[in-house]
Amino acid sequence: MVDIIIEKDEKILLIKRKKGPFKGMLALPGGHIRAGETVEKAAMREAKEETSLHVKLLNIVGVYSNPKRDPRYPTISIAFIARVKKGKEKAGSDAKELLWMGLKEALKKKLAFDHKKILSDYAKIKNLSKNIFMLPSSSPVKDTTLSRLGRGFKSRWEHY
Repeated sequence: MVDIIIEKDEKILLIKRKKGPFKGMLALPGGHIRAGETVEKAAMREAKEETSLHVKLLNIVGVYSNPKRDPRYPTISIAFIARVKKGKEKAGSDAKELLWMGLKEALKKKLAFDHKKILSDYAKIKNLSKNIFMLPSSSPVKDTTLSRLGRGFKSRWEHY
């Protein structure tokens, strides 16, 4: 399984589930990996099927394997962070409706599966990334940004 946190303008995209389990509840876009498919391709396909958006994968949030995460059967999910590359959001496949919302607001909602745990881990990553290159105010370096420090490095998913 794959789950995708799709970012756009400081918001994330949640779906309202069309089918069970958790019919009518909010969830991250995601789904099953097809035979012969990589998890990266599955994440991009599921994002497209459920939201009509083409996404660029940025990173992995984590691997989730609680045997009770899905009431139907045990599953393992790889959760990705992605951003919108192109497209206009439109609910499709398992999604009845799409909702953009801030992370704090999303964490207050009742979410399907273990998606609150995934979003909680994502919040920790976002908080860490904001502080990782913070310099003391007395530092002589005035402009230290991730983009400047990261020049020459490519995302491992850049070719997708």
